[in-house]
Amino acid sequence: MSRPDELTFAPLGGVGEIGMNLSVYGLGNRHQRSLLAVDLGVSFGDEEHLPGIDLIMPDIRFLEKERQNLLGIVLTHAHEDHFGAIIDLWPKLRCPVYATKFSAALFEAKCEAERNAPKIPVTVIPSRGRVDIGPFNVEFIPVAHSIPESHALAIHTEVGTVLHTGDWKIDPTPTLGAPTDERRLRELGDAGVLALIGDSTNAVREGRSPSEAEVARTMSELVKAAKGRVAVTTFASNVARIKAVADAAKAADREVVIVGRAMERVVQVARETGYLDGVQNFRSADYYGHFPPDKVLALCTGSQGEPRAALARIANDDHPQVTLNRGDCVIFSSRTIPGNEKAVGAIINGLVAQGIEVVTDRTHLVHVSGHPRRDELRDIIAWTRPQLLIPVHGEALHLSEHAKLARAAGVPKVLTCRNGDLIKLGPGDPGVIGELPSGRLYKDGSILEDAKSRAVAERRKMGFAGCIFVALAVTDKGELADDPEVDLVGIPEKNVKGEAFDDIVFDTVVSTAEGLPRARRRDPDALAESVRRAVRSIVNEHWGKKPMCLVHVLLV
Repeated sequence: MSRPDELTFAPLGGVGEIGMNLSVYGLGNRHQRSLLAVDLGVSFGDEEHLPGIDLIMPDIRFLEKERQNLLGIVLTHAHEDHFGAIIDLWPKLRCPVYATKFSAALFEAKCEAERNAPKIPVTVIPSRGRVDIGPFNVEFIPVAHSIPESHALAIHTEVGTVLHTGDWKIDPTPTLGAPTDERRLRELGDAGVLALIGDSTNAVREGRSPSEAEVARTMSELVKAAKGRVAVTTFASNVARIKAVADAAKAADREVVIVGRAMERVVQVARETGYLDGVQNFRSADYYGHFPPDKVLALCTGSQGEPRAALARIANDDHPQVTLNRGDCVIFSSRTIPGNEKAVGAIINGLVAQGIEVVTDRTHLVHVSGHPRRDELRDIIAWTRPQLLIPVHGEALHLSEHAKLARAAGVPKVLTCRNGDLIKLGPGDPGVIGELPSGRLYKDGSILEDAKSRAVAERRKMGFAGCIFVALAVTDKGELADDPEVDLVGIPEKNVKGEAFDDIVFDTVVSTAEGLPRARRRDPDALAESVRRAVRSIVNEHWGKKPMCLVHVLLV
């Protein structure tokens, strides 16, 4: 008698971190499985630790190798940390992509804005719809979040049903879109849920996430009370927040001016898909200066301190159309993503120094999270009664707290995992049964590089201690044909005694080369390595740092 197929789950991104989400479900035996990917997102580079890296993506070596068994990618929603890697990585996979209408439209707009984007066909599935993808029947269940058309996925198989929550919260009064579908989640619980793969982002926070309706009320009060110009910055994808700002502006008799390409793109898609029906038309940034200060509101990109985004340019008085003056007001209707605190703080401090009032969620309810707090996590467990819960979408602390909560709530089995773990969900006892290749890819300009690439490590070294370039010309007799060429980049001009580093390095290069046996001088590699070591050592002696040193030897 043949063994029944196993249902497996493997996170390749999004576990132990927030961002870069990629989950892989498998159905079959250890030799061959049908595979279904859920989401394919990015994380954002940190200039301090990853200089020059804009985006970080999951390593998809495993999926490339198993491409013939990969049946599709299903998107839970259209946030960058869930779909931002598709344009770059899809050509390596070339499998069908499934999404609901808004996500598909926003993805299409993103492709149109990207130079040389591949043609990626997307199959549009209606909200609450179901689609058969090989042996997987995938059901899209509406959940509240901070972007239209977020969906939990009920993945129905012969082994059992898995509920992959995606990003979600419980918001009984969303200002846009459907609330989380409690009735359908309870029905799934009644029918039996094998495993709940759940969002852990706010698992350390007690209570419930406030509603978007409360933010809308606060926004209306702030805009109504403002005397001068108002600028609001928020995540461009938060259409409910855009609508709340527009309603607040209309009530205060202000025109809304859109500032920033990402915001323009989302507004266009939201209008095309009906999410801004009945909302007044917005103006382009060209119209900003035509309105009196108390009759205009600028809706800006740049809530995360991005240096090229609209708000940073406005704060630096570097925007061609939009300016702010003393007495004007800037509302940060967003949270600062960990890692962006310095950049956001610099903008806030710059605005305050100019006499501009800054409002953040520290003092007013101008932002709410799109993720569930602890009472909401308890609710979904009570509704669905899963046999197994696996926390995902969170750092180690979030995953641990979610797991503790699930055990306390009576979930029979709770498993924590890491990126790359291959987990058997059923039949039988669940557990880790293997490990898949996992890791990170860096988007470096237009190039995708492995995280072990030397380029980023070398940039970090150069950023810390500079670089010295040395060029030597040596005759076939092993003698210096001319004076060495020495160039110092990022090195102090003088040491503590006032001696020039140029001279110190030059003298070291000459004395090292001339002190070597003639045979080693005629060996370009041996000569280059000796000079490199000597230069780094002498600079460290005088400075306390070892710079990079590149030596080029030319035989003449």
